Amino acid sequence: MIIGIDIGSTTTKAVSIESGKLTRKIKTRASDAVTAATGAFGKIVLENGIRIEEIEKIEITGAGASKIKNDIFGIPTGRVNEIEAIGIGGMFLSGMRDIIITNIGTGTVIIEAGERGIIHFGGSGVGGGTILGLARKLLPTGELNGIMELAQNGMIKNVDLLLGDITDTSISFLNGESTAANFGKMLDTASSGDIALAIINMVYQVIGVLSVFAARAKNTGRVIVTGNGSSNQIGQKVLSDISALYGVEFIYPENAEYTTAVGAGLSIKQL
Repeated sequence: MIIGIDIGSTTTKAVSIESGKLTRKIKTRASDAVTAATGAFGKIVLENGIRIEEIEKIEITGAGASKIKNDIFGIPTGRVNEIEAIGIGGMFLSGMRDIIITNIGTGTVIIEAGERGIIHFGGSGVGGGTILGLARKLLPTGELNGIMELAQNGMIKNVDLLLGDITDTSISFLNGESTAANFGKMLDTASSGDIALAIINMVYQVIGVLSVFAARAKNTGRVIVTGNGSSNQIGQKVLSDISALYGVEFIYPENAEYTTAVGAGLSIKQL
């Protein structure tokens, strides 16, 4: 058994890999990398009744991996490049090759994975951290659940400038409901729900369009979406609208949140 741990800037995830299969998964939060890694390891072991002697190795990755200098609890502990881990995990969970993977975490990274190897295509500092940071200043809550609850009743037209606000005709493949400028209207009467929706909408529009450009550059019509942000239902709706405009399909594999931890626990030879 190999334990894969992804030490993120906000959330740490751990998975167990046995005979090339994902068998268990957990997530936790902690304030520093060492606490996060040891806490995630302890949680997956204790909650699943795993015996220490069953564990062959621990493989760690993510933003906090560099802070772990020694083996964890005496178990051989390796370190996996995060880009490689996302690529391996994305191919494994999707069952696909020659793909573009958009991993949405605190920021966003876009990866090409397939026969040519695993290549860092690019990315953006816009991601889940953007949503939380803006919410702390613009909304009465900075917690994701609260932001999502507010956004459920939001109206984007009270915050964003739409094409229909400035022209009576369509432009190219865009219609009157398409965004002309995020936060370009911002009515005085805009509610917290309107603003919450506009924040999520802006972040996922940026991610979606960047992903489309990456897919087109690599001549593919699909993008695998992974990371914590892959499960955001409002974000998925925004990406669905982008898919309809550009003809690029966004695919959400099962256990997409755990992609990086899974990739850490696997090796390229197991795919």
